[in-house]
Amino acid sequence: MGTFSIWHWLIVLVVVLVLFGGGGKIKKIMGDMGSGITAFKKGLKEEEKKAQDGDDGDAKAIDDTSTVTRTEEKDKAVSG
Repeated sequence: MGTFSIWHWLIVLVVVLVLFGGGGKIKKIMGDMGSGITAFKKGLKEEEKKAQDGDDGDAKAIDDTSTVTRTEEKDKAVSG
């Protein structure tokens, strides 16, 4: 019999989802997947627009000194 192809596994997956999840859950999963793809595409378009406007992304820089200071303050507070 050997290994199964991708189509065999997809058919098995669909059958299992219908038996244990019901039709409504599959519709919800596919709707969530579609929403995720739409949000991803929208994010890509926004990034392209920012790149075309000349925004070089420096606004996203992280200040490491503030994180270190807060961590040291927490350690001092815990140790007394």
